[in-house]
Amino acid sequence: MIIILKNNTQTEKRTQLVDWLEKQGLTVHISEGKYQTVLGLVGDTSAVDQDLIASLSIVDSVKRVSDPFKCASRKFHPEDSVIDVSGLKVGGGHFVMIAGPCSVESEEQIVGIAKAVKAAGAAILRGGAFKPRTSPYDFQGLKADGLELLRIARQETGLPIVTEVMSSRDLPLFEDVDLLQIGARNMQNFDLLKEVGRLRKPVLLKRGLAATLKEFLMSAEYIMAGGNEQVILCERGIRTFDDYTRNTLDLAAIPMLRELTHLPILVDPSHATGIARLVPPMALAGAASGADGLMIEVHNDPMHALCDGAQSLTPEQYADLSEKVRAVRKAVNA
Repeated sequence: MIIILKNNTQTEKRTQLVDWLEKQGLTVHISEGKYQTVLGLVGDTSAVDQDLIASLSIVDSVKRVSDPFKCASRKFHPEDSVIDVSGLKVGGGHFVMIAGPCSVESEEQIVGIAKAVKAAGAAILRGGAFKPRTSPYDFQGLKADGLELLRIARQETGLPIVTEVMSSRDLPLFEDVDLLQIGARNMQNFDLLKEVGRLRKPVLLKRGLAATLKEFLMSAEYIMAGGNEQVILCERGIRTFDDYTRNTLDLAAIPMLRELTHLPILVDPSHATGIARLVPPMALAGAASGADGLMIEVHNDPMHALCDGAQSLTPEQYADLSEKVRAVRKAVNA
């Protein structure tokens, strides 16, 4: 249920209403927009007298929300959310470029790539320290050592870092990571989502390999229901019958999600295609579709990368792409 308050409602009267609702056992999310304030009620609202609330002098209207996701719903939060990642704004018109290697391999590698992508316009450095791999024999990441190398790259460049956490037991190692990533394979790891929901740290949530948009948003809801509303969504392709690309990039999800949720939405064309030459056109399409940013894999030596070299751009290719992305965004926003 959502309650839309009238303009210029006195703070004291709003507080009285919120206190009364909370005494009914409900959680109240307050969304203050430019033109209206919305109270989103989470919990069992079946016993709430909708007509009684609608009759209050400060209430403009009351509506039932049928969507199973409440906190993530645009109905609860009409304005776009802007997520703060160590001082960098994401969403609400703030476009962000995230770039870096699939996995951290050495200090020279990660620092060199970090400097290159920053020079090309990247605002956040990505890099995997813990790597979920399909084969148990593939490189699994440097783990804690990889996290330390990411911190060194951050110190050298000033770029915030994003890296994937795979298990709640590893969370203490990620205390000073700027943006936690929940990967596609863990999108429905509900115990992990609950633990991350207890933190007050931004989370990048990737869509699962075969997840519907409702399932995707329900995973975001798990995090937000725990009190952590700093969630960024990432479309990274879904598994379909096609076998020419690694996945199928669902660009229609961007405008659809824009209608359904207030959360920022990124596109990862690297994992979506799995082929480096396809990354630039899909990145440009993602920017044109209205995404709030792009997450792209960049490696200084893709031929010898320990992970996902086939889909990685070189720093030079990334710099060229960044210029084209800026041109596309300028044209779309003109």
